[in-house]
Amino acid sequence: MATMIGVGPCFGLASPPKALKTSTTGSGVAPQFNHRTRRTVAVRAEGGAINPEIRKTEDKVVDSVVVTELAKPLTAYCRCWRSGTFPLCDGSHVKHNKATGDNVGPLLLKKQ
Repeated sequence: MATMIGVGPCFGLASPPKALKTSTTGSGVAPQFNHRTRRTVAVRAEGGAINPEIRKTEDKVVDSVVVTELAKPLTAYCRCWRSGTFPLCDGSHVKHNKATGDNVGPLLLKKQ
């Protein structure tokens, strides 16, 4: 099953990824949910560049936001949709950028 999910400007994307594939465990038919039902969903972006037009003159587009109330001094959020720890960045954008010629980087939240 393929689904389009809109992504807002907080992720720094000019447009959403081409398509996101979701897969569910089981027969592919939506199960009846109750307190004992468990469902797993995997989301992956397909296609080439995630950042087709934003600040293409930069080697890597990284934006920082300063926040006063954070538990950690720095938290990096994924914007390439390739992270194994999504929504947190695990550095997967480096491999993605080399493979596609893209320049997407993480969103950094910094404690003030």
